[in-house]
Amino acid sequence: MRILADTPIWSLALRRNRGDLSRRERLLLLTFQDLIHSNSAILIGPVRQEILSGIENQVAFERTRDGLSAFPNEPLDPADDEEAARCFNRFVARGVASSAIDCLICAVAMNRRIPIFTLDADFEHYRNVVPIELFKPSAGRRPLPE
Repeated sequence: MRILADTPIWSLALRRNRGDLSRRERLLLLTFQDLIHSNSAILIGPVRQEILSGIENQVAFERTRDGLSAFPNEPLDPADDEEAARCFNRFVARGVASSAIDCLICAVAMNRRIPIFTLDADFEHYRNVVPIELFKPSAGRRPLPE
């Protein structure tokens, strides 16, 4: 199963200190690691850009960039851009605020019929407007290390 991982999930794995993670975040991280090991996690270029944006320390930037280098970008095409614009227009019509990248994430997920793995609550609002599926990890996947 392929899963489109949103910026907060990648950031949890690449930018957060493991010791600062809550129990829930550790479960999400383990689930994400399982997806990575099974080659199921998908990365798109705009998410890569979001992950790297705001890292002011050059060493941290390079470490994060190097960590992402193992993941090729999912190819995007004009149909994804067009669907993202349709999503944006539908969100505006329903009074739902969104961003260009969130619309593109929705479009890629819809066009490829794949779920989105995110911590961003905005996607709960988006799925009331467009037919996206959100990936929900199962609580019983594997035990958490203490």
